[in-house]
Amino acid sequence: MSMRAASPTGKTRLNPVSEDSTFEDDDKNTMRLVEGVSHPSRAEDVQDLHRLQKSSTKPRQDDASQVASLSETLRSSARAVGPKVVRGEKSQQNIPFAKKLESQRSGFMRAMSDSGLKPTVVYHNLTPAELYEKALQHEPGTSITSEGALATLSGAKTGRSPRDKRVVREAESEGDIWWNKDKNGSPNFEMDERTFLLNRERAVDYLNMLDRLYVFDGYAGWDPEARIKIRVVCARAYHALFMYNMLIRPTDQELLNFGKPDFTILNAGAFPVNRYTSYMSSSTSVDVSLKAKEMVILGTQYAGEMKKGIFTVMHYLMPKRGILSLHSGCNVGKNDDVTLFFGLSGTGKTTLSTDPARPLIGDDEHCWGNSGVFNIEGGCYAKCINLKRQNEPEIWNAIKFGTVLENVVFDENTREVDFDNNAVTENTRASYPIHYIANARIPCVGPHPKNLILLCCDAFGVLPPVSKLTKEQAMYHFISGYTAKVAGTEQGITEPEATFSACFGGAFLLWHPMKYASMLAEKMDQHGTHAWLVNTGWTGGRYGVGSRFKLKHTRSIINAIHSGELNDAEYARTPIFDLRVPTSISEVPQTMLNPEAQWSDKQEFRSTLQHLAELYSSNFSKYASGGGFVSKDLAERIVSAGPHLMQNGSK
Repeated sequence: MSMRAASPTGKTRLNPVSEDSTFEDDDKNTMRLVEGVSHPSRAEDVQDLHRLQKSSTKPRQDDASQVASLSETLRSSARAVGPKVVRGEKSQQNIPFAKKLESQRSGFMRAMSDSGLKPTVVYHNLTPAELYEKALQHEPGTSITSEGALATLSGAKTGRSPRDKRVVREAESEGDIWWNKDKNGSPNFEMDERTFLLNRERAVDYLNMLDRLYVFDGYAGWDPEARIKIRVVCARAYHALFMYNMLIRPTDQELLNFGKPDFTILNAGAFPVNRYTSYMSSSTSVDVSLKAKEMVILGTQYAGEMKKGIFTVMHYLMPKRGILSLHSGCNVGKNDDVTLFFGLSGTGKTTLSTDPARPLIGDDEHCWGNSGVFNIEGGCYAKCINLKRQNEPEIWNAIKFGTVLENVVFDENTREVDFDNNAVTENTRASYPIHYIANARIPCVGPHPKNLILLCCDAFGVLPPVSKLTKEQAMYHFISGYTAKVAGTEQGITEPEATFSACFGGAFLLWHPMKYASMLAEKMDQHGTHAWLVNTGWTGGRYGVGSRFKLKHTRSIINAIHSGELNDAEYARTPIFDLRVPTSISEVPQTMLNPEAQWSDKQEFRSTLQHLAELYSSNFSKYASGGGFVSKDLAERIVSAGPHLMQNGSK
């Protein structure tokens, strides 16, 4: 008779069989059942399966003019045509190689370059996800952190190399440039055109030898009337992702119509310069040619060179258009009142400009034009050494997928970042798009500023926490760009050390500082803008004796500026610097407003104040002539707005 038979495993069989049936017959029946319900593969092989895995609602278009533009960018100085450009690695594995090249070759290509049969493979404006994949595949030292950020290393250089920056002396611009000579403080070391071409040739030849290149086309400047088109050519996916974050990302239509860039960065940073080339001071060189509209990077993989290279170029181009370029943070209040924050490292610029009650327009680079202010960048490049969630939640929360973490240390198992660890460098950084800041104002534009806040961290402890500046004082302190280093911040520093950086960004200026200061004064007059000097440093004595101003008190001062309270306040004047200090501020101890009152030794206070005044005067002597950008009378008034040194114990 028929019955359900037990299988060799002891389980009841699913199909009825006769008593004389064998287990082999039963297994065949089972296989037939499986074959009837399984889903057949829709791919012919594994490569075809990978192709089916990816779909796109916005397929990239291989526009011939765009490919031609990429080839022209990579053209060597000594060659009539650029290399054959292949837009990525096409999935044409079954097409013979010769046919494949023929199908990908642009019509403009008429001759073979010296690179022979090797096409230049270019990945153009990849998405962050694609750049993650390329970085993880091809760049050792790259990992994904527990929060999803891309952690990577910049190689031997973990900061900028300002002494290796060169500006090409060219007839069209040499009369505009503030050249370095006679210890005048200029960052602009000259190079001749031939040497630039030698370095460019070296960079382009290196890039064309590589198996893959990355190109990102984007914009600098949120004002459509003032923005410039930037092209970045680089050898690392990390660099492409960095500039994807830092530039303003084009829409699909803007990218299709991008055309020829206004300025190009050729980043061959993994390849050193020839040390025997003229004007070279090391194996690194960062060269800017305003005539060629190009920047060449050799010998450093630090991504910040690209960001600041664009800022340097904007510092030249924008003033020629009557637009003031500024190294500053910027936020805006509910009444559309804009504030610009100037300050060197350690002054609190990032902390104070990032205010939950005031949307952020940008954290570092801005322009002030005829319509108001606009951010130059599409992202932020934040220091993250000792980063804490409770202190800077906006930056902490921005570290996620798409963010580049540069030179950080992380746990090799959990991939959790140790932001306090400086094993690689003190200069650990995070690069992320500005929309990662929840309180960002998009588009990053605003009306004319109502307030300028010049921040300093006075470690000598003699400057007041806030003072209102006249136009001439604003120009003086803007050009001075003062702060102070303290013991422990750098090796060898045992007492406060004054630091001055013209216009709070001297390393990036191309014009004389007085050019920027005169434009600032003009715009202040036009729009009734107020200027303030805010000290976030020490009180009651120098560093090591006194104490630093509490952040809550500094925030109360900033709030009083924004509310208009200080416009109606009564003021007293300080000795030597002749600063106007409010006699009272809401939620700020009145005694704190008078720095001399906080010192127990009044004589030491006066001698320290005199010492700082001497440092200011010595530094400003480089700019006192006005550089030809202001009248002799105004130059004298600006100098008079600085400190007045005491003679024989009296002012």
